[in-house]
Amino acid sequence: MKTKINTHEGRVALVTGAAKGIGQTIALALANRGATVIATDLEPPIETADKIGSSAHAFQLDVTQEDDWRALLLKSQAVGEIDIVVNNAGYFPNRPIDELDLATWRKTIATNLDSHFLSVKYFLPSMRKRKWGRFVGISSNMVGLTIPGMSHYITSKMGIIGFMRGLANDVASDGITANAVLPGLTNTSATALQSEEMKRATWEQQAIKRLGQPEDISGAILFLTSDDAAFITGQAIVVDGGQYRIG
Repeated sequence: MKTKINTHEGRVALVTGAAKGIGQTIALALANRGATVIATDLEPPIETADKIGSSAHAFQLDVTQEDDWRALLLKSQAVGEIDIVVNNAGYFPNRPIDELDLATWRKTIATNLDSHFLSVKYFLPSMRKRKWGRFVGISSNMVGLTIPGMSHYITSKMGIIGFMRGLANDVASDGITANAVLPGLTNTSATALQSEEMKRATWEQQAIKRLGQPEDISGAILFLTSDDAAFITGQAIVVDGGQYRIG
């Protein structure tokens, strides 16, 4: 029987894109470590909140809309000051460059990158007052892979890394860290349509020969949002079983 470790007791954590998959798993993991969780998605992620229980709150949030972020700030004040922000919401349509239209480009950038800036705009001030905070952006190991049709997506995910590195310099003196996590192919509903042959072709390129699980990603989040990671900031942590090789 595992001993419960309350590394996040007393913290309030916001997780976007928390209705299912990696986002839901992150929300559950943070709650299991003692955090009060605010789970958001395009529709309130009631199922996620129900799985957690009384320490969770489900709110609607379109991460591309500043008015939604402003409204979330007001609603969250009834829960408590947010200590941890995990920006997980993402948009990833495959479009070859000659078929990529401006509307898809802009929606990809707004969902995957603008959202990080907006979360900082609305939740950084209270973190600064308390001299503690954690921002984690979910990027992708795709920034280091050769996958066609994803120039817009890779641009947005590389932007997350750059934003977190820049943000880290601006907030370090206030006890706040900012890091990016780069998952590889992970077993979620988003990858369910891929054939087993396609999945195998991916993980055969990894050092660890299996498909990633959402719990593999949430483990990195738990560490980066804890006091144990107080001296880690501005980093891009790759969680993909050893597929992405720097160099």
